[in-house]
Amino acid sequence: MRIVYMGTPEIAAVILERLLEEPYEVVLAVTQPDRPKGRGKALACSPVKELAVAHGIPVFTPEKLRLPENVEVIREAAPDMIVVAAFGQILPKSVLDIPKYGCINVHASLLPKYRGAAPIQWSILDGESETGVTIMYMNEGLDTGDILSQKIVPIASDETGGSLHDKLAVAGAEALAEAIPGILDGTLTAVPQGEMTTPYAKQLTKEMGNLDFTLPAVVLERRIRGFNPWPGTYTFREGAMLKIWAATVCADDLSENASEAQDGIVPGTVVGVTKTQFTVMTGDGLLAVTEVQPEGKRRMSAEEYLRGYAMTPGTVLCDSREEV
Repeated sequence: MRIVYMGTPEIAAVILERLLEEPYEVVLAVTQPDRPKGRGKALACSPVKELAVAHGIPVFTPEKLRLPENVEVIREAAPDMIVVAAFGQILPKSVLDIPKYGCINVHASLLPKYRGAAPIQWSILDGESETGVTIMYMNEGLDTGDILSQKIVPIASDETGGSLHDKLAVAGAEALAEAIPGILDGTLTAVPQGEMTTPYAKQLTKEMGNLDFTLPAVVLERRIRGFNPWPGTYTFREGAMLKIWAATVCADDLSENASEAQDGIVPGTVVGVTKTQFTVMTGDGLLAVTEVQPEGKRRMSAEEYLRGYAMTPGTVLCDSREEV
């Protein structure tokens, strides 16, 4: 069977690598064009392109897949099936209609939950206890096609966006390998999705990582985990950015008397400093910060940070370089 594979980031590369172990012929890899990356803004290819080149698979990098001349490239590849995983472009009907066995998508959520560009991170931000991967037929909607199979992946209490990404990449690769034989012989029945049951998993931006300490501690802790490694979370101390890589919600929180004593304290105020962490007042509860990265420096434990950057209760963290 001839497969055209469409994908771009690391999760798509993991899935492609597993697909290459199966007895199918991947005749073309379609991925996003090379993009500037890093401080030097040098052009860098996608993980899918890098893997395809290493395996001698022809690569196609259209800026806009929907253009007739680009659709013709797919048609000339004569795929029996198109497999898509985090490609980054919507497939037009002219492409969806090409393969005999349809266009199959690997989506990193349990659809109809979390349609959209960032389902991994939003499942953590929303406090879900589990997520998973969905193998589905593609249609002209956005993640709305009929479901072929799903695989559940639990979300650990300390899960980060990065660790969950890695788990879902492996689960997606296995789910796809298990589903294809049933698609080919017709034994795998597709089921309509129904209505979406969660908010749309919108694209992440760097600005989303700016911590708003008026939010509850539990919400902030999820953001710190969900946005790790990208876009990351940060605040500002005395005009300098301070990235926050790890924190926990204080389990014992405030006693009744302590709570009364701290009424009126501005969210973002440091209310406690120990050898290994510093504790910040939030809109509801306390957040203990345990891993940080000062601006222009490497990532480090809060213990190491506090040895080099003295901090006392009353220090205020804010959302801009302008000191409060």
